[in-house]
Amino acid sequence: MSTPTPPTAPRSAAAPPPAARALTGWSAAGLVLLAPTVVVAWLAVLATERGGRCLTYGEQCSAVPGEALWACLWAAAVLGVLALAWPRARWTSARCGAVVLQWGAQLTLGALILSGA
Repeated sequence: MSTPTPPTAPRSAAAPPPAARALTGWSAAGLVLLAPTVVVAWLAVLATERGGRCLTYGEQCSAVPGEALWACLWAAAVLGVLALAWPRARWTSARCGAVVLQWGAQLTLGALILSGA
């Protein structure tokens, strides 16, 4: 008497491919590091003499418009959530693009804040 073997599930139903898991990790890491990036960058700016004068007297403040900072912040957050919510088994290249844009917006935000020093 032979025992029947259970059918194996297709790869798409069993687990997402390794690339999809890596993209999920990078996207989640970007979202987790978004707030610390902003806080550390602002602390670095405010620790300078120019940042202190801007905070205290409103003089010598950055020429970077606040709208650019907010746009980068929201773009990084929205792209990160989009990459996390995207179906893992489909359109991996689009998720990869969203994660790359998320990290680009986040690094640009940090650079813009630091350029105000």
